Amino acid sequence: MSIEFTPDKPIYQQLIDRILGDIIRGDLASGEKLPSVREYAIEAGVNANTMQRVYKELEQMEITETRRGQGSFVTENEERIAALRHEMKEQLVTTFLISVEAFGFTRDEMVKVLIERSGSND
Repeated sequence: MSIEFTPDKPIYQQLIDRILGDIIRGDLASGEKLPSVREYAIEAGVNANTMQRVYKELEQMEITETRRGQGSFVTENEERIAALRHEMKEQLVTTFLISVEAFGFTRDEMVKVLIERSGSND
């Protein structure tokens, strides 16, 4: 089962985002073992070197850790996962606000749409 990639972002970054999303949503739990580089590469339909880069980047971000002879695991550092969640939320909001501003929408217009879309009347 290959993953569909978009042309606007490097494949390795899309894979990183996918894994980060899985961690933030809780689909990948703290301490959970990731598939091997080769297994994930086959699943994603990418070169093993690309997947190796993804795992290396995640480790540098302190999101995963490699245990010699055992594989790669999601960090058990709950504070790091909470920080990741906060960073991603801030990044999404910043991107959203830049887009809103570029099109000239007002804050009130956007809040109204967000409330309507969420089904909330708060």
